[in-house]
Amino acid sequence: MPIKPPRLSLGGRIGIVSPASPPLDPKTIDRSVAVLEGFGFKTKLASNVRKRSGFLAGSDRDRAGDLMRMFQDRTIHAIFCMRGGYGSARILPFLDYDIIRTNPKIFVGYSDITSLHCALLKKANLVSFHGPMLHSDLVKHDLPPFTLQNLLKTLMKPAAPGSICDKTTAKKVSILRGGRVSGELLGGNLSVLATTLGTPYQPSFKGKILFIEDLNEPLYRYDRLLTHLLNSRVLAQVAGIAVGTCTGSEEKAKQTGEKQQTLNDILKERLLPLKIPIVTGLPFGHTSLNATLPQGIRATLDGEAGDLVVTDAAVR
Repeated sequence: MPIKPPRLSLGGRIGIVSPASPPLDPKTIDRSVAVLEGFGFKTKLASNVRKRSGFLAGSDRDRAGDLMRMFQDRTIHAIFCMRGGYGSARILPFLDYDIIRTNPKIFVGYSDITSLHCALLKKANLVSFHGPMLHSDLVKHDLPPFTLQNLLKTLMKPAAPGSICDKTTAKKVSILRGGRVSGELLGGNLSVLATTLGTPYQPSFKGKILFIEDLNEPLYRYDRLLTHLLNSRVLAQVAGIAVGTCTGSEEKAKQTGEKQQTLNDILKERLLPLKIPIVTGLPFGHTSLNATLPQGIRATLDGEAGDLVVTDAAVR
Protein backbone atom coordinates (compact mmCIF):
# COMPACT_ATOMS: atom_id res chain seq x y z
CA MET A 1 0.00 0.00 0.00
CA PRO A 2 1.24 3.54 -0.71
CA ILE A 3 2.60 5.40 2.33
CA LYS A 4 0.22 8.00 3.74
CA PRO A 5 1.84 11.11 5.23
CA PRO A 6 0.85 12.45 8.66
CA ARG A 7 -2.06 14.86 8.63
CA LEU A 8 -1.64 18.64 8.68
CA SER A 9 -2.94 20.48 11.76
CA LEU A 10 -3.47 24.16 12.49
CA GLY A 11 -0.20 25.57 13.76
CA GLY A 12 1.77 23.11 11.62
CA ARG A 13 4.63 24.40 9.49
CA ILE A 14 4.36 24.42 5.69
CA GLY A 15 7.53 24.47 3.60
CA ILE A 16 7.36 26.56 0.43
CA VAL A 17 9.38 25.35 -2.57
CA SER A 18 9.78 26.21 -6.26
CA PRO A 19 10.76 22.92 -7.93
CA ALA A 20 10.03 24.17 -11.46
CA SER A 21 9.59 27.80 -12.61
CA PRO A 22 9.75 30.90 -10.39
CA PRO A 23 6.66 33.01 -9.74
CA LEU A 24 6.04 35.67 -12.37
CA ASP A 25 5.96 38.31 -9.63
CA PRO A 26 8.55 37.79 -6.84
CA LYS A 27 6.19 39.54 -4.41
CA THR A 28 3.95 36.47 -4.67
CA ILE A 29 6.36 34.67 -2.35
CA ASP A 30 5.70 37.12 0.47
CA ARG A 31 1.97 37.08 -0.23
CA SER A 32 2.05 33.29 -0.04
CA VAL A 33 3.59 33.42 3.42
CA ALA A 34 0.93 35.90 4.54
CA VAL A 35 -1.91 33.79 3.14
CA LEU A 36 -0.78 30.53 4.75
CA GLU A 37 -0.15 32.20 8.08
CA GLY A 38 -3.57 33.82 7.79
CA PHE A 39 -5.04 30.31 7.51
CA GLY A 40 -3.39 29.45 10.83
CA PHE A 41 -0.19 27.72 9.70
CA LYS A 42 3.48 28.49 10.19
CA THR A 43 5.74 28.71 7.14
CA LYS A 44 9.33 28.18 6.07
CA LEU A 45 10.77 29.33 2.75
CA ALA A 46 13.19 27.05 0.93
CA SER A 47 16.72 28.43 0.78
CA ASN A 48 16.62 28.99 -2.98
CA VAL A 49 12.95 29.85 -3.41
CA ARG A 50 13.77 33.40 -4.59
CA LYS A 51 16.34 32.31 -7.19
CA ARG A 52 15.76 32.72 -10.91
CA SER A 53 17.69 31.11 -13.75
CA GLY A 54 15.91 31.78 -17.02
CA PHE A 55 12.64 29.85 -16.93
CA LEU A 56 13.79 27.88 -13.87
CA ALA A 57 13.72 28.76 -10.17
CA GLY A 58 17.47 28.22 -9.77
CA SER A 59 19.72 25.35 -10.83
CA ASP A 60 18.53 21.74 -10.83
CA ARG A 61 20.66 20.97 -7.77
CA ASP A 62 19.34 24.08 -5.97
CA ARG A 63 15.74 23.04 -6.50
CA ALA A 64 16.35 19.38 -5.69
CA GLY A 65 18.30 20.35 -2.58
CA ASP A 66 15.46 22.55 -1.37
CA LEU A 67 12.98 19.71 -1.73
CA MET A 68 15.23 17.20 0.02
CA ARG A 69 15.87 19.56 2.94
CA MET A 70 12.13 20.06 3.38
CA PHE A 71 11.53 16.31 3.52
CA GLN A 72 14.35 15.88 6.04
CA ASP A 73 13.32 18.83 8.25
CA ARG A 74 11.34 17.40 11.17
CA THR A 75 9.69 20.77 11.84
CA ILE A 76 7.98 20.69 8.41
CA HIS A 77 4.55 19.05 8.21
CA ALA A 78 3.66 19.78 4.57
CA ILE A 79 5.36 21.03 1.42
CA PHE A 80 3.50 23.36 -0.94
CA CYS A 81 4.75 24.25 -4.42
CA MET A 82 4.89 27.89 -5.40
CA ARG A 83 4.29 27.31 -9.10
CA GLY A 84 4.46 24.79 -11.93
CA GLY A 85 5.70 26.07 -15.27
CA TYR A 86 8.56 23.81 -16.29
CA GLY A 87 11.52 22.01 -14.76
CA SER A 88 10.29 19.38 -12.29
CA ALA A 89 11.48 16.46 -14.41
CA ARG A 90 15.01 17.88 -14.43
CA ILE A 91 15.42 17.37 -10.67
CA LEU A 92 14.16 13.77 -10.48
CA PRO A 93 17.64 12.17 -10.77
CA PHE A 94 18.93 14.32 -7.88
CA LEU A 95 16.35 13.21 -5.30
CA ASP A 96 17.03 10.55 -2.66
CA TYR A 97 13.84 8.49 -2.68
CA ASP A 98 14.95 6.29 0.24
CA ILE A 99 15.19 9.38 2.46
CA ILE A 100 11.82 10.63 1.20
CA ARG A 101 10.24 7.24 1.91
CA THR A 102 11.42 7.30 5.52
CA ASN A 103 10.34 10.94 5.99
CA PRO A 104 6.85 11.03 4.45
CA LYS A 105 5.35 14.50 4.17
CA ILE A 106 2.33 16.04 2.49
CA PHE A 107 3.42 17.34 -0.92
CA VAL A 108 1.02 19.50 -2.96
CA GLY A 109 1.07 20.86 -6.51
CA TYR A 110 -0.17 20.26 -10.05
CA SER A 111 0.62 21.01 -13.70
CA ASP A 112 4.40 20.49 -14.21
CA ILE A 113 4.52 19.06 -10.67
CA THR A 114 2.95 15.92 -12.19
CA SER A 115 6.52 14.71 -12.84
CA LEU A 116 7.21 14.75 -9.11
CA HIS A 117 3.92 13.05 -8.24
CA CYS A 118 4.77 10.17 -10.58
CA ALA A 119 8.31 9.85 -9.25
CA LEU A 120 7.24 9.97 -5.60
CA LEU A 121 4.65 7.26 -6.16
CA LYS A 122 6.94 5.03 -8.22
CA LYS A 123 10.26 5.47 -6.39
CA ALA A 124 9.18 6.28 -2.81
CA ASN A 125 5.68 4.72 -2.75
CA LEU A 126 4.46 7.99 -1.25
CA VAL A 127 0.95 9.44 -1.49
CA SER A 128 1.13 13.01 -2.80
CA PHE A 129 -1.52 15.56 -3.68
CA HIS A 130 -2.55 16.98 -7.04
CA GLY A 131 -3.95 20.21 -5.70
CA PRO A 132 -3.82 24.01 -5.53
CA MET A 133 -0.53 25.89 -5.63
CA LEU A 134 0.34 29.21 -4.09
CA HIS A 135 1.05 31.29 -7.21
CA SER A 136 -1.79 29.82 -9.26
CA ASP A 137 -4.52 29.53 -6.66
CA LEU A 138 -4.10 30.22 -2.97
CA VAL A 139 -2.89 33.84 -3.16
CA LYS A 140 -5.82 34.89 -5.34
CA HIS A 141 -8.47 37.08 -3.76
CA ASP A 142 -11.26 35.32 -5.66
CA LEU A 143 -10.24 31.79 -4.65
CA PRO A 144 -13.52 29.83 -4.42
CA PRO A 145 -14.32 28.40 -0.97
CA PHE A 146 -14.75 25.02 -2.71
CA THR A 147 -11.05 24.83 -3.60
CA LEU A 148 -9.75 25.77 -0.17
CA GLN A 149 -12.25 23.65 1.76
CA ASN A 150 -11.55 20.57 -0.34
CA LEU A 151 -7.80 21.02 0.11
CA LEU A 152 -7.96 21.40 3.88
CA LYS A 153 -10.44 18.55 4.31
CA THR A 154 -8.17 16.21 2.36
CA LEU A 155 -4.96 17.22 4.15
CA MET A 156 -6.23 17.66 7.70
CA LYS A 157 -8.76 14.87 8.29
CA PRO A 158 -7.76 11.17 8.48
CA ALA A 159 -11.07 10.22 6.87
CA ALA A 160 -12.23 9.63 3.31
CA PRO A 161 -12.71 13.06 1.65
CA GLY A 162 -15.64 11.74 -0.40
CA SER A 163 -17.04 13.38 -3.54
CA ILE A 164 -14.95 16.02 -5.30
CA CYS A 165 -18.14 17.66 -6.63
CA ASP A 166 -20.72 19.96 -5.09
CA LYS A 167 -23.94 21.53 -6.41
CA THR A 168 -22.00 24.11 -8.43
CA THR A 169 -19.37 21.87 -10.00
CA ALA A 170 -21.73 18.96 -10.72
CA LYS A 171 -23.50 21.06 -13.38
CA LYS A 172 -20.38 20.98 -15.58
CA VAL A 173 -19.85 17.22 -15.43
CA SER A 174 -20.57 15.04 -18.46
CA ILE A 175 -20.63 11.25 -18.76
CA LEU A 176 -18.98 9.84 -21.89
CA ARG A 177 -19.42 6.24 -20.84
CA GLY A 178 -21.33 4.88 -17.87
CA GLY A 179 -20.34 2.33 -15.30
CA ARG A 180 -18.88 2.36 -11.83
CA VAL A 181 -15.31 1.31 -10.96
CA SER A 182 -12.90 1.63 -8.04
CA GLY A 183 -9.13 1.84 -7.95
CA GLU A 184 -6.20 3.93 -6.84
CA LEU A 185 -5.91 7.44 -8.27
CA LEU A 186 -3.13 8.23 -10.72
CA GLY A 187 -2.64 11.15 -13.05
CA GLY A 188 -2.22 14.86 -13.49
CA ASN A 189 -1.32 17.05 -16.43
CA LEU A 190 -1.71 15.02 -19.61
CA SER A 191 1.28 16.53 -21.44
CA VAL A 192 3.62 15.96 -18.50
CA LEU A 193 2.24 12.51 -17.69
CA ALA A 194 3.06 11.34 -21.21
CA THR A 195 6.72 12.32 -20.74
CA THR A 196 7.11 9.77 -17.91
CA LEU A 197 6.50 6.82 -20.23
CA GLY A 198 9.59 4.71 -20.72
CA THR A 199 11.46 6.39 -17.85
CA PRO A 200 12.33 5.02 -14.38
CA TYR A 201 9.65 7.38 -13.02
CA GLN A 202 6.70 5.89 -14.91
CA PRO A 203 4.19 4.61 -12.35
CA SER A 204 2.03 1.55 -12.85
CA PHE A 205 -1.26 2.23 -14.63
CA LYS A 206 -2.73 -1.20 -13.93
CA GLY A 207 -6.19 -1.00 -12.36
CA LYS A 208 -5.87 2.73 -11.71
CA ILE A 209 -8.46 5.45 -12.08
CA LEU A 210 -6.58 7.78 -14.40
CA PHE A 211 -7.29 11.49 -14.02
CA ILE A 212 -6.07 13.96 -16.66
CA GLU A 213 -6.24 17.68 -17.35
CA ASP A 214 -4.37 20.24 -19.46
CA LEU A 215 -4.25 23.88 -20.50
CA ASN A 216 -4.02 25.70 -23.84
CA GLU A 217 -3.00 22.64 -25.85
CA PRO A 218 -3.99 22.75 -29.54
CA LEU A 219 -6.67 20.17 -30.22
CA TYR A 220 -4.46 17.98 -32.40
CA ARG A 221 -2.04 17.63 -29.49
CA TYR A 222 -4.75 16.08 -27.33
CA ASP A 223 -5.21 13.53 -30.10
CA ARG A 224 -1.46 12.94 -30.28
CA LEU A 225 -1.05 12.59 -26.52
CA LEU A 226 -3.96 10.18 -26.16
CA THR A 227 -2.75 8.21 -29.17
CA HIS A 228 0.69 7.96 -27.55
CA LEU A 229 -0.85 6.59 -24.36
CA LEU A 230 -2.92 4.15 -26.40
CA ASN A 231 0.07 2.99 -28.43
CA SER A 232 2.06 2.58 -25.20
CA ARG A 233 -0.68 0.22 -23.98
CA VAL A 234 -1.05 2.04 -20.66
CA LEU A 235 -4.64 3.14 -21.30
CA ALA A 236 -5.60 -0.49 -21.84
CA GLN A 237 -4.61 -1.11 -18.21
CA VAL A 238 -6.69 1.54 -16.43
CA ALA A 239 -10.09 0.90 -14.82
CA GLY A 240 -11.63 4.27 -15.65
CA ILE A 241 -10.76 7.79 -16.81
CA ALA A 242 -11.67 11.06 -15.09
CA VAL A 243 -11.15 14.19 -17.20
CA GLY A 244 -10.82 17.52 -15.47
CA THR A 245 -10.91 21.04 -16.83
CA CYS A 246 -9.15 21.45 -20.19
CA THR A 247 -9.38 25.10 -21.19
CA GLY A 248 -8.05 27.27 -24.00
CA SER A 249 -7.96 24.67 -26.77
CA GLU A 250 -11.19 25.36 -28.61
CA GLU A 251 -10.66 29.10 -28.22
CA LYS A 252 -7.33 28.72 -30.06
CA ALA A 253 -8.99 26.63 -32.74
CA LYS A 254 -11.55 29.38 -33.43
CA GLN A 255 -8.76 31.92 -33.88
CA THR A 256 -7.16 29.86 -36.66
CA GLY A 257 -10.42 29.56 -38.57
CA GLU A 258 -9.56 25.98 -39.44
CA LYS A 259 -12.37 23.46 -39.16
CA GLN A 260 -11.47 21.04 -36.37
CA GLN A 261 -12.99 18.44 -34.10
CA THR A 262 -14.04 19.51 -30.64
CA LEU A 263 -12.16 18.22 -27.62
CA ASN A 264 -15.22 16.15 -26.77
CA ASP A 265 -15.08 14.57 -30.23
CA ILE A 266 -11.44 13.64 -29.70
CA LEU A 267 -12.09 12.16 -26.28
CA LYS A 268 -14.94 10.05 -27.63
CA GLU A 269 -13.00 8.80 -30.64
CA ARG A 270 -9.84 7.94 -28.72
CA LEU A 271 -11.27 6.73 -25.40
CA LEU A 272 -14.69 5.14 -25.96
CA PRO A 273 -13.22 1.99 -27.59
CA LEU A 274 -11.61 1.21 -24.21
CA LYS A 275 -15.12 0.37 -22.92
CA ILE A 276 -14.45 1.71 -19.44
CA PRO A 277 -16.26 4.44 -17.45
CA ILE A 278 -15.28 7.93 -18.59
CA VAL A 279 -16.44 11.14 -16.89
CA THR A 280 -15.44 14.62 -18.09
CA GLY A 281 -15.74 18.18 -16.79
CA LEU A 282 -14.71 17.28 -13.24
CA PRO A 283 -13.45 20.14 -11.05
CA PHE A 284 -9.68 19.80 -11.05
CA GLY A 285 -6.75 21.18 -13.01
CA HIS A 286 -6.05 24.67 -14.33
CA THR A 287 -9.29 26.07 -12.99
CA SER A 288 -10.43 28.10 -10.00
CA LEU A 289 -12.59 25.14 -8.90
CA ASN A 290 -9.62 22.86 -8.26
CA ALA A 291 -10.26 19.80 -6.10
CA THR A 292 -7.37 18.02 -4.37
CA LEU A 293 -6.71 14.48 -5.62
CA PRO A 294 -4.45 12.18 -3.59
CA GLN A 295 -2.21 10.05 -5.81
CA GLY A 296 -2.29 6.37 -4.84
CA ILE A 297 -5.46 6.59 -2.72
CA ARG A 298 -8.56 4.56 -3.59
CA ALA A 299 -11.51 6.26 -5.22
CA THR A 300 -14.66 5.37 -7.14
CA LEU A 301 -15.40 6.80 -10.56
CA ASP A 302 -19.17 6.89 -10.84
CA GLY A 303 -20.23 6.95 -14.47
CA GLU A 304 -23.87 6.81 -13.47
CA ALA A 305 -24.02 9.82 -11.13
CA GLY A 306 -21.15 11.67 -12.83
CA ASP A 307 -18.80 11.91 -9.89
CA LEU A 308 -15.37 11.00 -8.55
CA VAL A 309 -15.47 9.92 -4.91
CA VAL A 310 -12.29 9.50 -2.81
CA THR A 311 -13.15 6.51 -0.62
CA ASP A 312 -10.11 6.24 1.65
CA ALA A 313 -8.30 8.65 3.93
CA ALA A 314 -5.25 10.25 2.32
CA VAL A 315 -3.45 11.12 5.57
CA ARG A 316 -2.95 9.37 8.88
